[in-house]
Amino acid sequence: MYQELGISKEVVNLVLECEQDCQEEFKKIEEMSFTHSLHVLSSFHKNEITESHFHATTGYGYNDAGREAIEHVFRDLLEAEDALVRTQFISGSHALTVCLFALLRPGDMLLSISGKPYDTLDEVIGIKDNPSSLKSFGVEYRQIDLVNDDFNYEAIQEFLNEYQPKVIEIQRSKGYSTRKSIDMEKLEKVISFIHKINQDAIIMVDNCYCEFVSEKEPLCVGADVIVGSLIKNLGGGIAPNGAYIAGKKEIISLCAERLTLPGEGREVGPTLGINKQILQGLFMAPSVVAASLKTAVLTSRVMEKLGYEVEPKYQEKRVDIVQNIIFHDKDKLIAFTRGIQQASPIDSNALVEAWDMPGYEDQVVMASGSFTQGSSIELSCDGPIREPYIAYMQGSLTYPYGKLGLMSAVEKLLHR
Repeated sequence: MYQELGISKEVVNLVLECEQDCQEEFKKIEEMSFTHSLHVLSSFHKNEITESHFHATTGYGYNDAGREAIEHVFRDLLEAEDALVRTQFISGSHALTVCLFALLRPGDMLLSISGKPYDTLDEVIGIKDNPSSLKSFGVEYRQIDLVNDDFNYEAIQEFLNEYQPKVIEIQRSKGYSTRKSIDMEKLEKVISFIHKINQDAIIMVDNCYCEFVSEKEPLCVGADVIVGSLIKNLGGGIAPNGAYIAGKKEIISLCAERLTLPGEGREVGPTLGINKQILQGLFMAPSVVAASLKTAVLTSRVMEKLGYEVEPKYQEKRVDIVQNIIFHDKDKLIAFTRGIQQASPIDSNALVEAWDMPGYEDQVVMASGSFTQGSSIELSCDGPIREPYIAYMQGSLTYPYGKLGLMSAVEKLLHR
């Protein structure tokens, strides 16, 4: 059967051997998945989700009971005062942009304390020139880099003693960087530290790739607003698009009016029949995130055994669903992603090539043979064509498909 996918006995044996090493980590992941499943089911019951919530609205989308019910479920799960969950968000980056433009005014300052945000925000912030950027509207951007994968507390204190940033942004997942992702303990510590110096700054957390990986979410440890995508963790591979913003009520109101228009805000926005997919995706999310994490753990063990640098290592605590493999070789990076594409259910015959993607400075190589275009909770692997040539692998709707994808990628790498 493996031969049908072009996978050799050598690779099968390697992966199955490594799988045995991962059993203790798999057990922890399944326990976390059960806890989150309990929370999801409880929230569905609390908000009395019924079949009537699947009904569609069109046009303006007035009085969409299903949309409101979905936002109540997300609000409860994320322990927020309020939540905005909309298909009108194109992506997580779009939701982050809406949130930033909702909160910042000319003369305000945005401070990132986790280094430079993800590449797709470069033109949003104004790091890269764009006449529609925050910078073009008179919003100043400053950043403080991490030190040894932790917050630079000394630099943060000095900065906050001198300046009054309106929004302090923290990106939990590593993005296209070599740093570690930020766990909940570090996040809670730095938020408490900031609040002792400045109670007024809005702490905004980019939570993409991180939902349902840890026991808590950032709002539980003092964040004011969090943002994530529905074609990542919480969409469960079923939601066809969309994103969420959750947090303090007044912040969500501002974000709703920036997404639609002042005076109408959250009262408009048709769901066009997608409510069922969002609810079903959320219902499946704990299991899908668990499958993604198990795939990442196995990948880490296999690639480490083959002699590659990996982050995190298979026994390390995980913050997100992303697994880094550092190749130090452009051709190996491309070969690995081609193997992932070859084992995908959609476009398996496509040959992955590096190309110029909108919003990225470098060319990007991307394998994503997914049912939803760009879905990162389905098995995918991508990376910028720049040193040290890192593959960022994430997702998998089920663990068996993730294991097959890994086998295919290793086969392509070893016998390219």
